[in-house]
Amino acid sequence: MPAPLTAADLLPLEQYARERAAIRARMIDYRATRRLNVGPHCTWSFEDRETVRYQVQEMLRAERIFEAAGIAEELAAYNPLIPDGRNFKATLLIEYPDPAERAQRLTELRGVEAHCWLRVAGHAPVYAIADEDLERSNDEKTSAVHFLRFELTPEMIGAFRAGAAVAAGIDHPAYAPHVDPVPAALRAALLADLS
Repeated sequence: MPAPLTAADLLPLEQYARERAAIRARMIDYRATRRLNVGPHCTWSFEDRETVRYQVQEMLRAERIFEAAGIAEELAAYNPLIPDGRNFKATLLIEYPDPAERAQRLTELRGVEAHCWLRVAGHAPVYAIADEDLERSNDEKTSAVHFLRFELTPEMIGAFRAGAAVAAGIDHPAYAPHVDPVPAALRAALLADLS
C-alpha cells in the first residue's frame, strides 16, 4: 500500500516555481498514459501518488500556501485519491465545449457516476463508488467532475496480474460507451497501482 503524501514529499514553493515548467512537461506525458476516453464526452484520469503530488503542488502554488497547517489541509484533501493497492481511483470529467449543450447533458446524465464500471476479463464488472467526499449530483443535474473508486477482489487482482484484459465503460441510459480492452499503456499503469 502506498504511503500517504507528507509535507516532506513536497517541494518548497520557491523550488517548485523554478522547476515547474519541467515538472509540468513530465506530468503531461505521465498523465496521458493514465487517461481513458470513455466515449467522446467522458474522460477518466486515473490517479496515483505522482498525480496527487502534482495536484497538491499546483494547489499550494495557486493558493500561495506555505504554512504547515495549510499544507496539511491540502494533503488531507488529496491523499484519499491515492489508490491503496486493492483499488483504482479516477477523476471523471464530463466534457461538452458548448455551455448550452453542457447544461442540457448534465441534466440528462444525472447519476452517471453510479454507472461507471471496470471489468477484469472472466469477472463481473465492478461499479464505481463515487464522490465519497461530497455529493455531486442532485435532482436537477450532475456535476462535470466526479471522483471514482473501483474496488477489486483478490481474484480480480490475481487475474489482472496474470495478464487478463480490462474493459471499462458507462451504462447510463443517456450515455453508454465502453472501451474493450483498455490501452496497453493504461493497463500497465494500473498494474503498478496494484503493488
